[in-house]
Amino acid sequence: NPRIKHTKKGLISFVNYGNGMLGSQFFFTLGEDLDYLDGEHCVFGEIVEGFDTIDKINATICDQSDRPYQDIRITHTVILHDPYDDPPGFEPRADSPEPTEEMLKSSRIGADENINDYAGKSEEEINEMIAAKEAKARATILEMVGDLPDADVAPPENVLFVCKLNPVTNDDDLEIIFSRFGKVKSCEVIRDRKTQESLQYAFVEFEEEKACEQAYFKMDNVLIDDRRIHVDFSQSVSKYRWKGK
Repeated sequence: NPRIKHTKKGLISFVNYGNGMLGSQFFFTLGEDLDYLDGEHCVFGEIVEGFDTIDKINATICDQSDRPYQDIRITHTVILHDPYDDPPGFEPRADSPEPTEEMLKSSRIGADENINDYAGKSEEEINEMIAAKEAKARATILEMVGDLPDADVAPPENVLFVCKLNPVTNDDDLEIIFSRFGKVKSCEVIRDRKTQESLQYAFVEFEEEKACEQAYFKMDNVLIDDRRIHVDFSQSVSKYRWKGK
């Protein structure tokens, strides 16, 4: 009925093929106030139950063409009332048609395909996979806000992050202390741009990764200028010039 507007979730419309022609394809609305569909497609029905299924479909991950990566198929249909006589020679199928060869060769994920990445994995392996996905997500966010040049870039393995410093601790102090583990290429206490006061954390870059690793194990919780410092491998690439980029 062209007088019915696409105002709510769960309405069913025929697809308009142009020139006022409606084919056998249909769609159902997943949102409200979809006025751009009015006058173009014709509403002929409404979903009255099973909105949890509609919400699941609406949450499906899609490609750039708004097509779900995993096929969504109607596997079973029950006709409650058919007011029309079957055409002569019509024989209803007992089951659904098999997918075509073209469909089987498609790169889409099958509707019945198990996409559980954790199947058969141990708890430790699952935790590692989850941690890797979370790290990738954080890196992508940092790339979006401009803190990373690329989401796949790795932090330098020869740089330590040192925090909880005493405000009086300076670059030279740290360089002397950390140089016992190997040659220090650079040591910088990060300071406020305006006041030049210490922000109480620093980056120490070693010439060799082995020296960096030794300092990591030996210097955490060490007392420097009456403060117990914390040492970790740097997770920042804000000083990406350190790696010659």
